[in-house]
Amino acid sequence: MHPRRFPYQLPFPLLPTPMKKSIILLGLLSLGLFPSCKSFLEEKPYDFIAATNFYQTEGDAVAGLNGVFNALLPQTYYGRTGWQITELPAELIRVGSSTDERAQLSRFTFTPTNTEINSWWLNTYRMINRANDVIEKVPAINMDVARRNNIVGNARFLRAQGYFDLVRCFGDVPLVLATVKGPSDDVRPARTPLADVYKQIIEDLMFAEKNCFPENQIAASEKGRVSSGAAAAVLAKVYLTRAASSAAQPTDNQNGLDACNRLIASGLYRLLPVYGDVFDPDKENGPEHIFSIQFDLPPNTGSIIVRQFLPSQLAGLGTFTVEDNLVASYAATDARRAWNISNMAGTTVLPRYYFNKFRDPLRIVNDARTNYLITRYADVLLLRSEALNNLNPNDVNKYTDINQVRVRAKLAPLPTTATTKDAFVDLLVQERAWELVQEGHRWFDLIRLNRLKQRELAVFNRVIDDKYLLFPIPQPETVLNPNLTQNPGY
Repeated sequence: MHPRRFPYQLPFPLLPTPMKKSIILLGLLSLGLFPSCKSFLEEKPYDFIAATNFYQTEGDAVAGLNGVFNALLPQTYYGRTGWQITELPAELIRVGSSTDERAQLSRFTFTPTNTEINSWWLNTYRMINRANDVIEKVPAINMDVARRNNIVGNARFLRAQGYFDLVRCFGDVPLVLATVKGPSDDVRPARTPLADVYKQIIEDLMFAEKNCFPENQIAASEKGRVSSGAAAAVLAKVYLTRAASSAAQPTDNQNGLDACNRLIASGLYRLLPVYGDVFDPDKENGPEHIFSIQFDLPPNTGSIIVRQFLPSQLAGLGTFTVEDNLVASYAATDARRAWNISNMAGTTVLPRYYFNKFRDPLRIVNDARTNYLITRYADVLLLRSEALNNLNPNDVNKYTDINQVRVRAKLAPLPTTATTKDAFVDLLVQERAWELVQEGHRWFDLIRLNRLKQRELAVFNRVIDDKYLLFPIPQPETVLNPNLTQNPGY
C-alpha cells in the first residue's frame, strides 16, 4: 500500500452497527469502522464492539478515526457528489445531459427529490456520526495525552467540516453531537438555528487548531491527517462565510483575517512555483496542500474525476466540459489556462474544450490517485485579500496576496490603486474562478461573495429565484422526520 494511504485507506469495507430505525438521519446509523482481527471476526457481535468493547487502546482510537476518514470516500460523497454539489450550480462547468439530476443542479431546476442532494445530506451525517463516536469514546482511553487530543482534534475538524458544508447548503440543520446509542434514542431532531450550528463549528475548529499536530510534525506515513494549519484555514473560511450570513458577528472578518495570518505566519505552507505541480499525484501532500481527502489506485478507493471530465476519445466519459465564458475569460498567457483546459481543435468533436486539470498517468479505468483538495495555500491567500477588503476597502495590502497568486500564474500584478469594496469583490470572484475551478469552491464562493444571481444573469441571461440560494431539505428526510421543516419555495 502506498504509505500516504495508511492513515485511513483500508483494503476492505468494514461493518457498521446493525441498528435500524425509520428516522430522518439515516446516516446516523452508520457508526465507526473497525480493524480486522481474527478474534473480532470470530467471537464479538458488532453492536457490542461499537457500544462498549471497542475503544480500549490507542490502536482502537486510530482505527475509529480511520472510520471517520473512510466515510469521506464514497462516490456519493466526496468521491463524486461533493464537487457536483459545489461546482455545478454555477457558471464554469457544462453538463452534458439536459434532464438528469446533475443537469438540474446546473440549470437551477433541482427539487427535494434530487438524489445528489439527498446523498450529500445522508453521507455528511453519516460521517458526522462516526466523528461523534470518536469524540465521545477516545478521551477515556489511557494513552499519550497529545496523541489522544490529536485524534479527537481530527474528529472534531471533520465534524466541523461536515456541519460547515451543511449550513452552507441548507441553512438551519439538525445539530447532532452524540451517537445513536440504541433503539430508544429519538433521532428525529428539529433544525437548529444557524447561529448555534456556526458556534459549534467554530468551537470544534478552535479545538482542532490547538490540538492537531502542525504540518511539520505529521509523519510521511500519516499525511492526509488534519494539521493545526488545516483547522486555521477552514476556520478563516468559516468566519468569512458567517460574516456574509444572517448569523454574522461583528468580529467575523477580523477573526477570519487573524486565522489566515496564523497559517501564513507559520511558514509551513507556500505556493508551488509551477501551478500544474499542485495537481500532480506524484507531488501530492506538498507545501501548498493544506488539507486533502486522499484517493488512490485499487485496492484502495480511487477518484473518478479524471474520467468524468475526459472526452470519450481519450478513454473518458465526457460527462462535463468547460463553459465558453471560462475559456474566453482567461488571458492567453495565464499558466492556469494552459494547464486547466485542453483543446479538441482539429476534430469534429464539440465542444472543443475539456478540463484536463486533474491528470493521472497511472489511472485504471475509473480510478485515479487524484485527491480532493479541501483547501490549499492559494485559497488562503485569496481569503486574506477578501478579509482585508471587507475590513477596509482602502487598505492597499489587500492586493498583496491576490497578486502572489497572479504572479505564479504568469500574470501582471493588479495595480494597487484604491478600488471600492464591490469592485474588488469582482476581482476576487474572477481570480478564484481561474485559480480554483473544479476544486469544489465555486457555488460556495458565489453565495459568500453575493455574486450567484449576478453571474447567472450575466453569463446565461438566467434569473435565479431566491430559493436557490439554499438547497431543499431532501424529501426522504422530511417524510421520515415530521420535525423537519422545508426551506422556503420548495
